[in-house]
Amino acid sequence: MARRNNKSQSFPSHKKGHADRPAQSIQPSAAAAVEQGSAPAEVPASKSLLSLVTNIKTQRALQLILLACTQAAVSQLNLSPVYGAVPSALYHRYGLTGAFLLAFLLRGYLPPWIGQAITPFCFWIPLIHFFLFKLSATLGNPLGPIVTECLTCFPLITVSVYMAMEFLEQGTGSQQGDTFPSMGLFVLFTIMQRVCKALVAAVTGPGFLRSRIGMQLMIASLYGMVLPKSVIWPSLPSVAFTMVANPHCSLSRTTEVLNNTLALDGYTLLERKESITGYISVLDDTRRGLRVMRCDHSLLGGEWSMPTKPWRRVGEPIYAIFTMLEAVRLVEPASASQKSLLNIGLGIGTAPSAMIAHGVDTTIVEIDPVVHEFATKYFALPVNHTYYMGDALAFAANTSSGASYDYIIHDVFTGGAEPAELFTMEFLTGLHTLLKPEGVIAINYAGDIAMPAASIIYRTITSVFPSCRVYREDEAPAPGVKPDDFTNMVFFCRKNDRPITFRKPTEADFLGSGARREYMLPHHEIAPEIFDTSVEVLRSGKTKEIEKWQAQSAIGHWKVMRTVLPDAIWENW
Repeated sequence: MARRNNKSQSFPSHKKGHADRPAQSIQPSAAAAVEQGSAPAEVPASKSLLSLVTNIKTQRALQLILLACTQAAVSQLNLSPVYGAVPSALYHRYGLTGAFLLAFLLRGYLPPWIGQAITPFCFWIPLIHFFLFKLSATLGNPLGPIVTECLTCFPLITVSVYMAMEFLEQGTGSQQGDTFPSMGLFVLFTIMQRVCKALVAAVTGPGFLRSRIGMQLMIASLYGMVLPKSVIWPSLPSVAFTMVANPHCSLSRTTEVLNNTLALDGYTLLERKESITGYISVLDDTRRGLRVMRCDHSLLGGEWSMPTKPWRRVGEPIYAIFTMLEAVRLVEPASASQKSLLNIGLGIGTAPSAMIAHGVDTTIVEIDPVVHEFATKYFALPVNHTYYMGDALAFAANTSSGASYDYIIHDVFTGGAEPAELFTMEFLTGLHTLLKPEGVIAINYAGDIAMPAASIIYRTITSVFPSCRVYREDEAPAPGVKPDDFTNMVFFCRKNDRPITFRKPTEADFLGSGARREYMLPHHEIAPEIFDTSVEVLRSGKTKEIEKWQAQSAIGHWKVMRTVLPDAIWENW
């Protein structure tokens, strides 16, 4: 570049209106000083942390990352009633990582108005879900969750991260080619995913604002506050439909719409609530005459609607597995003394209700207060029991009280997979401590017998309890008939090495129930050689292996549930 004349730079020409200005008040710019070859004033190489945090552009970037991570967690909540929590999460984190990388690759290629479209798109997600969920039976599982999030959650994450990068570059003064700010944003994004997942799980509960749809609309509103010049009016049709006609919304008007829809298949919704373990609802099947409790894409139990009879002391369950758990009382030797039961996992309360009717002093451990509320309100769970609301892990670890039980029923299956920590050697050892010397434990495990997870569970249980027998709910299929063998299994185990034998039940054991007369005494025993005993036992904090197999089991459970209730029941919540 040709060097300018120094004289012309030192003495700029006077323009009109500047004739009386002192010459020393006119300072040369930094660029001019560089061109003159003089040393400019020292400029800080980077901004201070405080200036970055207080910069409005940086704040918007961080807010967008927070909203994107919260949206990812809420998206999973919206998928779980239709596809189940485990299958929905199977490829979720890979999709989030891909969405972030796509945002990085698109820098400089998206139009300037893209930020204005984020808010209305977020408001449209509940309506998009409404239509996509109707295709769940066609798409199947796990393809359904992938397709749904590719059309809703992942694009929103991509555009949110893209805008966050734009704001961060403006706030830090970095260039578009710099990767360091983007790398820092990715680390923050990864950390915030876990934080927001835990936060959303803790916040979810009864009430519209704490519901899945309520949180989705709140996130969309916050996007409108964070992003300048957001266009709101395209959101109005979707918001109107969500508040008036979307059955996934928990308002009274939309609940009426849901019941009108369910009536086409002969079902009536009695009540529904969001809770810490999922979307809980109670439905009546008016055609078949039964009542069920639902948690996300799983049934916690059900009873036949039977006329009241003086000899029928308990309800008639629709599932044989729950009456089989009551066979824990039939294990010999029998005792005439007062008995006590610890029941972990309530469901509709089939087994605990029967045990209470037999005069057994019953303690129930249930983490979800809504499950306990609905079991008492809609399934006649007797109130004369001890109720511990909280985590079974903490209950089993707190053995200082000296409590011990003659019977323990372990039944924690929900949504296609059991909480793996409740099948670890450490937790089962805690139950071993709580069991009396002659006590008996019944453990319900649901899964595919042919998968390694079943062998891991068998190996772990038998390593803690020396005497066990395993029964399945139904007869085993013939070889080659079914590609999988998903079933409920009950492990009957003792604290000592005395063999497990059952006494012959009497009429008093049946409590006037035909289902108990038919199914309570176990019939279909599983031979020990079916299981692979060379596998490692399940340890606390080392449950990744079994969780991997449980994901496949959960997909098998999803298929089973779609044969139990019509697709419309699952899709409309």
